[in-house]
Amino acid sequence: MSELDRRLLLLQAEARQWADEMRPHALRVDRDPDAISTLTHLAVLSRLGTLQIPAEYNPRPLLLSGERFYLTSALERVVFLEETAYGDLGITLASPGAPMSGVVVDAMGDPAQKESFFGRLLDRPTWTFFALTEPDRGSDAGHLQCRLERPADGGPARLHGDKRYVGNAARADLGVVFARIGGGPLGLGAVLVEAGTPGYSAEPIPTLGVRGAQLAALRLTGVAVPDEQVLGRHLPATRRGALGWLRTFNLLRPVVATMGVGVARAAYEYVLAQRPTARGDAGDRLARMAHDIETVRRLTRRSAEAVDRDADDGHLASVAKVSAARLAERVTVAALQMLGPGARFEHPLLDKLARDARAVEYMEGTSTIQRLGVFKDLLRRGVPPAGAAARSSDQG
Repeated sequence: MSELDRRLLLLQAEARQWADEMRPHALRVDRDPDAISTLTHLAVLSRLGTLQIPAEYNPRPLLLSGERFYLTSALERVVFLEETAYGDLGITLASPGAPMSGVVVDAMGDPAQKESFFGRLLDRPTWTFFALTEPDRGSDAGHLQCRLERPADGGPARLHGDKRYVGNAARADLGVVFARIGGGPLGLGAVLVEAGTPGYSAEPIPTLGVRGAQLAALRLTGVAVPDEQVLGRHLPATRRGALGWLRTFNLLRPVVATMGVGVARAAYEYVLAQRPTARGDAGDRLARMAHDIETVRRLTRRSAEAVDRDADDGHLASVAKVSAARLAERVTVAALQMLGPGARFEHPLLDKLARDARAVEYMEGTSTIQRLGVFKDLLRRGVPPAGAAARSSDQG
């Protein structure tokens, strides 16, 4: 898409106001993630948690010039969250609400689960977590080792396993945990977990970037999971298994991509403010940055539109995520280079942007995982690998 319509421009303008509020607090939260509790007056902390909730469960949408926004479409999220990531990625990720787990609950939850989950978000600021990544296995859902087992005595099922790099897990009230509930591709599942349940342990992990999100190591040792907390029980097996999760992740990838665009844009504009009259090679580098940011932004918006049309159409979302991760790292590193050898010390905000940019690569699947997903999608669509096409041409 080339231009935003009036409705999305309203949303973008509101998000830019939120971003302006966030930026002055970015370095403070980077130094002390617990400072987030003192910033509840910021719109992103007081309002974002009551958005990204389906309309039927949300009586308090964002109202702008007579328009209602729920931030439930991929395109709305992409437009809005580029701006808040531009304001500060760490604070955006540290906000209350359910930007990731809520997508799973909406896709897989029954009406009672949705009513309870989303009702809690509306009742008061509520932090949630999304636990997929595992030690030594990353975020490949097909190789999960965390398991949900039902004891022989007939008691509630119990969750066993470890998760890593789980945002907000140490401050959250509840969240979604992905686990193996059976064999094969239909044996993947997700459950709601209360953070205070015996056997639940979340320890913050020191990180270089996105410190506000306070990533944690999650240990689940026999955590009781009542039947009413198992997601997807009412759905056919195919929608509870790999296909259902792929649809969920397709909705999330454009969001991660737009965050990469936001970080890259923040670094570019920071350098532009420092060197407004740059000419020659420096001017050319800034021009290339601007061009690359706009190119990936357009790709990301196209991927969001594709997912909104068809939740199974995720190949562009994967391409956008890979492209945005590379963009964020490339632009922030180039920005540091343009401001000289001491840039990390003399420009702490730019140093933070470079550290945050690297985190985009690891959010919701590394580039390797995304490329594998694109390859599988091409095979599913009947597009032959390049080598096979070349061999066919030689033989023809």
